[in-house]
Amino acid sequence: MAMAVVEEQGEGTHPLLSPLPRRRNSFRLLPVLLFALALGVALFLLWPADPDLRVARLRFDGVHLSTSPSLCLNVSISLSVKVRNPNFFSLDYDSLVSTIGYRGRKLGSVTSEGGRVGARRVSYLDADLQLNGIRVIHDIFYLLEDYRRGSIPFETITEVQGKLRIFFIDVPVEGKFSCSLQVNAQNQTLLRQDCYIEMDKAINFKERIAVLLRICPAPLRKK
Repeated sequence: MAMAVVEEQGEGTHPLLSPLPRRRNSFRLLPVLLFALALGVALFLLWPADPDLRVARLRFDGVHLSTSPSLCLNVSISLSVKVRNPNFFSLDYDSLVSTIGYRGRKLGSVTSEGGRVGARRVSYLDADLQLNGIRVIHDIFYLLEDYRRGSIPFETITEVQGKLRIFFIDVPVEGKFSCSLQVNAQNQTLLRQDCYIEMDKAINFKERIAVLLRICPAPLRKK
């Protein structure tokens, strides 16, 4: 507060106090705050997110083991994958890759053609894992023992890699999920199915920051 004007009234004087122009400073900050708020909302809505992959249907068609002339495995699994694009931009994916493994070792993979999922839309993709004549070199004794017991564990990994076209910038995104399966080779049935989503947010975040800032990503340090 400051003394601004002094007027004479009657026998004495009375000071009239007027406030300093603080409200003007507050109004000057308002556009800055509104711009920051609008920028935050835009980043929240437009920031690229990975596609959401779920198992819509998994059908076990059979597994067969032959020992002559060598130990070979035939596996047939059908997948229907639900791909949800949560972004406000279309998702162009290069391919859908499904891999099957046994006890941590890859047996084979199948690649489906690429396509497009519209903004905030859902698409269904089919993948048929039909692997015939797979020669099992490692873990032969484990496989024979699992076959004898009637329960063979398999792992499947399904992955979609693509990019979002945000104005004039291509931002890489990926989605991945894994399934642990227990199948009965005697009566050709699926005993157990456990699927979960895999995420590698640290690497994706780093790649997207590099793309959005138009700089090359720094190489990851080896441990």
